[in-house]
Amino acid sequence: MRFPLSLTRSMTAYLMRQKLTGRKRFPMVLMLEPLHACNLKCAGCGRIREYTETMKQRLSVDQCLAAAEECGAPIVSVCGGEPLIHPEIGEIVERLIERKKHIYLCTNGTQLAEKIGLFRPSSRMFINVHLDGMEATHDAITCRQGVFAKAVAGIEAAKKAGFLVYTNTTVYKETDVHELAVLFQYLTELKVDGFMVSPAYGYEAVAAENPDGAADIFMQRDEIHAKFRQARQLLGSFKLVTSPLYLDFLCGGRELPCAAWSNPTYNVRGWKGPCYLITDRHYDTFAELLSQTDWDRLGPGGDPRCEHCLVHCGFETAAVLSSEKSFRDVLKMAVWQMT
Repeated sequence: MRFPLSLTRSMTAYLMRQKLTGRKRFPMVLMLEPLHACNLKCAGCGRIREYTETMKQRLSVDQCLAAAEECGAPIVSVCGGEPLIHPEIGEIVERLIERKKHIYLCTNGTQLAEKIGLFRPSSRMFINVHLDGMEATHDAITCRQGVFAKAVAGIEAAKKAGFLVYTNTTVYKETDVHELAVLFQYLTELKVDGFMVSPAYGYEAVAAENPDGAADIFMQRDEIHAKFRQARQLLGSFKLVTSPLYLDFLCGGRELPCAAWSNPTYNVRGWKGPCYLITDRHYDTFAELLSQTDWDRLGPGGDPRCEHCLVHCGFETAAVLSSEKSFRDVLKMAVWQMT
């Protein structure tokens, strides 16, 4: 199976409840950012640039729990910044699991080996390590030598301790998909449980700092489709946890609406709107974010800032939601999950 049965059951029951209540928009994944501080300064990251004024601030355990309860999403992606820097990260994850949340702990992996003892293995917890290529490529993107080696050591420590470990790979214009095949084969040998892939997107917080250089690493829509058609042929034999419907979208085989509302972001400034990547304002409550955002204008063909965005935080959940409209898609998703 791609994911534990407990996650599949929880998501199915949650979606059925939303459908029965007639809710048009509801959260599926809370993007929880306990802090924005990080020990790296990666080329494609906007958080350390956008949140320079609040870099030393962090959410308390109670604030994290309150956001999860207020939002109600069954999955919480604990990200940042580098969440392992947070002094109470172990308690945050443990108490979210106690509340029956499924946790994606998103990390660059450099501190994972030394801090794995803060956590206990659970079918509700997934450690998600970011790797964008083999050693030379990944170290270049993270702008520091030795990052790949530390991340691999963290993966090995986590697997030895009995954790579910996934990796997340951002695909850039210059990404060599043949190298990704080599990477995934290497990670398969390390017994990594699955691989997520998503195209890079030149959103404002990154592009504003280097507008000329942004064009060198980020792809436009047609380039993304071409890159992922090639990637799908080479990577199809690996245990991808990027859904087949989202991959169809990335390859240009189907259209999907942006579902940014299903992946709300909460951080030290509040509820970030309109989405994980674009910031117009921060709201005091999740209800205000939902009611005061013009969701229909977001996505390619709407807001100009969204024209070349195909990232998973806007479209992966849209693929899941759209599958309910077609028996063929439901069957496709079920077969994918079980294989």
